[in-house]
This record gives sequence, structure tokens and C-alpha cells, in this order.
Amino acid sequence: MKLLLIEDEPKTVQSLKQGLEENGYLVDVAYDGLIGKQLVLRNQYSLIISDIIVPGLNGIELCRELRNMGNQTPILMLTALGTTDDKVVGFDAGADDYLVKPFEFKELLARVRALTKRGGTMTQTSTILRFADLEVNLDAKTVFRSQKKIELTAREFNLLLYLIRNQGRVVSKAEIAEQVWEIDFDTGTNIIEVYVNYLRKKIDKDFDTRLIHTQFGMGYVLKNE
Repeated sequence: MKLLLIEDEPKTVQSLKQGLEENGYLVDVAYDGLIGKQLVLRNQYSLIISDIIVPGLNGIELCRELRNMGNQTPILMLTALGTTDDKVVGFDAGADDYLVKPFEFKELLARVRALTKRGGTMTQTSTILRFADLEVNLDAKTVFRSQKKIELTAREFNLLLYLIRNQGRVVSKAEIAEQVWEIDFDTGTNIIEVYVNYLRKKIDKDFDTRLIHTQFGMGYVLKNE
């Protein structure tokens, strides 16, 4: 099983990573919440273990954003904040469990085992991403809008997937080039604009509400207005 550990304390990272790997888990590490989010969007994890107080995007914000995107990967929060109110905030954001520091590793391991067993059924729901009347099936690689099937090329599908996973956030052309197609952005070409227009013609043209919007000078954003 592959886990993601989001923690900015090097000694804690080293200790937890070593212990989890000794127990048969594969562990990716992010020292920053924003990097953690990008790893979640690129990879399939059985469990996310995240400290609440991390740079970039804190654990609560990360959890809330992932749940809003439709990602149901189990999340275990680690924190020094142990009051009932703190736990309620975490659970309201979509966390599955909460472990207060300091803790014994065997307690963490027990929580990890419980959550990854439960996650076997939970992750099935994350194969369907929805936004407004748009539905993307990650397994079947199909797209529907208002129950009408939309035929997309592989590149168009990956572009739409990135937009829906970052719904409400403006993504730049450079970010799309790097994150969607893993290439360096060439300011001398209009390849990103071309594919956004291809996607618009299929996703927006025959519908009353546009979902793909241009933020001039900044990039593109998926929003329902």
C-alpha cells in the first residue's frame, strides 16, 4: 500500500517513514501542503497522513479542498492541538481520524491499518469526479455533461481532469504545460490556448452555462457561472 506523509518536521518524517516502511508500506513525503496536494492529484494513495500545521496549505485546508474535489482517500490528521473543538474542525473538513502528538508509533500503526482496510471501499467513490452537471469517470475515461456523453482525446481528457481537480482556482498556461503534459512552457506557442478551445467546444458550446473561463493575463478557471 502506498501512503502520503505530509509533515514539515524532518526528524518526525524520518521516524515515521522508517517505521511505516518497516511494516510494509510505501511512503511518499511532502514537507508542504501545496506539494502534498499535487502529489495526491498525480498519484493513488491508500491513506494520507497529514500534520495540521504545515507550510503552503495547512492540513485542514488541504482536507477540505480534496473533499470538495470528490477525492475520498482516507485522511489521518496529526496535531499538537487536542481539544474537542480542534477535532471537530478536522472532522468537519472531512478527516477520517485524528491523532494527538506525542503518540506512540504502535498507536499510529493501528490507526493506519484500520483506515487502509476501510479505504478499500472508500476509494471506489473517488473514481467519479463531479462538477456542476459535469461527470468524469477516471476508470472508464468517460465524460458526461447533463447525461450527454462527451468524446475527448487523451490530451483533452487530461486537461479537463486537471481543471476539475483545481476547480475554482486559476491555473496558468505554464502550470498546465508542466503539470498536465510535463513539458516546459514555450511562450512562443499557443498550444495551451488551442487545446483549451478544443475542450470548450465540446464541454461548453451546446450548453447554457459556461464552465471554462479565461482570467485574462492569468490563465483559466473551472467555475459554474
